[in-house]
Amino acid sequence: MEHWIYSFNLFNHPVSMNMDTLLTMWMSMLLLIIVALITTHKTSIYPSKLQLVAEGIIKYFSGIAKASMGEEASKKHLPLILTLFMFILTANLVGQLPWHLIHLKTGELASPNNDINMTAAMAIVVSLYYIYYGVRKKGFHFFFHGFSIDGIIITLVDTLELFVRPFSLALRLFANIFAGEVLVFTIVGIVAYFVPLPFMLFELFVALIQALVFTLLSTTYISMAVNEE
Repeated sequence: MEHWIYSFNLFNHPVSMNMDTLLTMWMSMLLLIIVALITTHKTSIYPSKLQLVAEGIIKYFSGIAKASMGEEASKKHLPLILTLFMFILTANLVGQLPWHLIHLKTGELASPNNDINMTAAMAIVVSLYYIYYGVRKKGFHFFFHGFSIDGIIITLVDTLELFVRPFSLALRLFANIFAGEVLVFTIVGIVAYFVPLPFMLFELFVALIQALVFTLLSTTYISMAVNEE
């Protein structure tokens, strides 16, 4: 799909931005902030349905983080883990809105996660995050595992993974969301009524699964970086 590209010069260097991605990204963040403010406005020991859902999400990822990296470390890294899940899920669901009714001169509005630049940015942030805390925890041993044969092999494998992980995170999320939107758009173009509905419902399920996969893999990478073993 084409993007609405806005180009300008910054200190005599050409810069291009995908405006459709930026618009839906900020819309996703704004929607997420509004929902968070509504949810936390009047918390109670007798929770509302919205508060119950929010507490369930926090409890679920808190349990996973504690099991993989311990209680103390989980408290430190849980905000990033929860933010990743909620933003990716919201951004994926935003892509299910009928943006095709809005006609732009170039490009079209869709989920920000159907732009490889968006998913790559999140993958790079996750990679830099766990590398920082891994080095902070283990020092140079985070990269180098000794001069033995086993240590050298593990060092080479870990070095390769440092480059492969962000690519796999970015491409997996981008490919699934992009393919899903193309599928729904194609079906709607062929048969506009009723037939696309099952595919659209399936994409809601994919939106949840892809947010969960990205977040769980990120949690695993962080836990592997900060755990002593």
